[in-house]
Amino acid sequence: MPVIELKGVSNFILDNVNLKIMDKEFLVLLGPTGAGKTTILNTTAGLVPYQGSVLFDGRPVDTIPTDQRGVGYLFQSLALFPHLDVASNIAYSLKVKEYPPQVVKEKVNELLKLMKIEHLTRRYPKNLSGGEKQRVALARALASSPRVLLLDEPLASIDMRFSKYLRMEFRHIQKQLGITTIYVTHDFSEAEEMGERIAVVYNGKIEQIGRYDDIFFSPRNERISDFIGEPNILYCEYSKALGDGLMEVGIGGIPLVIPHEGDEVKKIAIHPGHIHVYKDKPPGPGINRLKGVIVEITPVAFMVRIKVKIRNNILLVELSRDIFEDMD
Repeated sequence: MPVIELKGVSNFILDNVNLKIMDKEFLVLLGPTGAGKTTILNTTAGLVPYQGSVLFDGRPVDTIPTDQRGVGYLFQSLALFPHLDVASNIAYSLKVKEYPPQVVKEKVNELLKLMKIEHLTRRYPKNLSGGEKQRVALARALASSPRVLLLDEPLASIDMRFSKYLRMEFRHIQKQLGITTIYVTHDFSEAEEMGERIAVVYNGKIEQIGRYDDIFFSPRNERISDFIGEPNILYCEYSKALGDGLMEVGIGGIPLVIPHEGDEVKKIAIHPGHIHVYKDKPPGPGINRLKGVIVEITPVAFMVRIKVKIRNNILLVELSRDIFEDMD
C-alpha cells in the first residue's frame, strides 16, 4: 500500500498543506466543521481542483483520474443505491469495471463474510439499520481492492454506544487488510481510539500532527487547546496499590481508583469527554462517582463545556449538545 504525500496543496479551502501518510498507517484528520478535512480527502481522491502535488509512493498522481488512483471512499452520506440490494451495492464498482461474473461473486461473498453481513445479502438499504448501512458502504468501498481508503466521518450519525463498537471493527478490518487509511472526524475521543497519528486541521492548514499524547498534553497553540479541551491535570496526595493492576489515588480529598501497576502516581490526566454527568445518582457501585456543583456552562460548537466543583477541585467536563439539552 502506498505512502501518500500532499506537497504544497492549496485550493478554495486548503492553504499550502504538506502532509505525509505512511504505508499501512491509519491517520486521523481532526478539526471543526469547515476546517478542510473533507477537502483533503477529496484532493487525495482527485475529486476537486488543487495546486501543488499529491504523490503515491513518490509518484505524482495529479493527472490520473479518480477511478484510476486506486482509492476507496466511504462518504459521510454513505450514498447507497436504494434500488439495489446489499450484494448488488457491493458489486457495483466491479461490474462497472467489467470483472468476470465469477470474480464479482467471489469478491462480494468475501466482503459479506469480512463485514459479517452474509444474512443481509438480499435486503435493500431502506430495510437496514444505521450500523448495517455503514458495513455495506465500507464493503462497497473495499470491493475494487483499493490501495488507499478514505473515510469521511462514517460514524457521525450512529448511536454513541454502537459507534464505539464499529470503531473497533473498522480498525480491525484496516489492520487485517493493511490498507493506508485517512479517517475524518471532529470527535477527539474518536481520534484517540482510532488513529496511529492525528493531524489537527484548522482553517485549511495542518496545525499539528503527532500521536494522541503529543497533541493532548502539548497542544501547539491556543486554537488546538480550545478545540480539543484542556485535560484535567490532577495532582495526587497519595497512591496506594490495590492489586490486580489497580491503584487508589487521593486528589484534593477525593479517592479515585485508576488502572496502574508499578511505582507511586504523582499526577493523572482525565480528558473532559471521559467524565460523565448525571442529574440523579446512577445505579451501581460508588467507585469513581462523585457529587459536585456546576459552576460554569460554556457552549462550544457542537458541544457544551461545564465546570464542576468537587470539594477543592474544579473539573472540566464536555457533553454533547443533545445530552446537555436532554438533561435540561
